[in-house]
Amino acid sequence: MSRRFLFVLGSHRSNGNTEMLARRAAQHLPADFEQQWISLAEHPLPDFDDLRHGTGHTTRPEEGNLALLFEATLAATDIVIASPVYWYSLSSHTKRYLDTWTSWLYTPGLDFRAAMAGRTLWGVTTSAGDLPWLAEPLVSTINHWAAYMRMNFGGVLRGNGTAPGDVLNDTDALAHAKTFFAQDAPPARFPGGYTQPESDTESAA
Repeated sequence: MSRRFLFVLGSHRSNGNTEMLARRAAQHLPADFEQQWISLAEHPLPDFDDLRHGTGHTTRPEEGNLALLFEATLAATDIVIASPVYWYSLSSHTKRYLDTWTSWLYTPGLDFRAAMAGRTLWGVTTSAGDLPWLAEPLVSTINHWAAYMRMNFGGVLRGNGTAPGDVLNDTDALAHAKTFFAQDAPPARFPGGYTQPESDTESAA
């Protein structure tokens, strides 16, 4: 499969610092790598409805924004979660997108977890002030999600920015952006080497 990058933009505003940094990094992808960009603010998803233990059941989405994200996710070899730090973690748009993966895990006949195994999850984020630890919960969430899905994890590109355009003054982040997607993306691992049981899908939600 040729490389296809899906950039999932989780900011609540367009052309924010995180999107700017992600686009800088994407400029250095090889020309033959496909790119698809989807803004969750422009393509909002419905609230997640957990049907695992109720009377209903999940079905493959066929229309609307949910189908758009579903098909784009399945088509991607590499998924880039581009979310600014909101209260030390992911934006609500981004969390809703990842919560929706739980429905896909339980969609009959889809075998979503097996389909995603071996693909690569990346992150791009910005936060206020020169305090890298502010983004640690976000980084852990993306890493753990990749580990659960048995995906590779390319790490998180971090920048400093509050007001629109601030990240363009972060010379270290812009320098890292040039080589970010060229680095190795090993299989994601939980802390301490913990391995998720093959049949355990309860902790995904």
